[in-house]
Amino acid sequence: MYTHHKQYITAGKPIAQAGGALIMIHGRGGSAENIISLAGELNTDNLAIYGPQASNHSWYPYSFMAADDLNQPALNSAIGVIGELVDEILSKGIPAEKIYFAGFSQGACLTLEYIALNAKKYGGAVAFTGGLIGQQFDASKYNGDFNGTPVLITTGDPDPHVPLTRVEESVELLKKLNADVNVTVFKGRPHTIIQQEIDLANKYVFH
Repeated sequence: MYTHHKQYITAGKPIAQAGGALIMIHGRGGSAENIISLAGELNTDNLAIYGPQASNHSWYPYSFMAADDLNQPALNSAIGVIGELVDEILSKGIPAEKIYFAGFSQGACLTLEYIALNAKKYGGAVAFTGGLIGQQFDASKYNGDFNGTPVLITTGDPDPHVPLTRVEESVELLKKLNADVNVTVFKGRPHTIIQQEIDLANKYVFH
């Protein structure tokens, strides 16, 4: 089993001159460089961009809906790394309400899991194909208040990795935590990020 260490690359504005920060979380088999390259298509000119890198290019070994113990300790370690990165950004003077998140696939699941476990007013979050993590959906572990944080979830139907039912459960829970959730389902879309999703991210979160 692997654990993760806080390693990341940066892009965008230097943090001292930035109006906010964006944490971009790559998917299984992906890389920080790969996901950060997407930032050029988002309205992020005023943001410092951080791309954490997973050990072995994977945040946890099995499906996000596998039995919890199969994905540990990697999953807790991954959530811890995102938390350390958030703490570092906060320490540089960027408040939580100016911190944004975006992830694809495994990175989208990790994005949603992190923010739901640490719900507060953020700048916003985009989950390109993802849902909350766990074999059983355990609403009791998520507390806090997003206070209107915009959250966009996009997905395909069907998707080979993320069942639409889990997306719908995740949306319901995020709304209960007072997130301003927008969800768009693309029929028959392959497991990738398409231009319409980029456009939606700019409309609802990066505007």
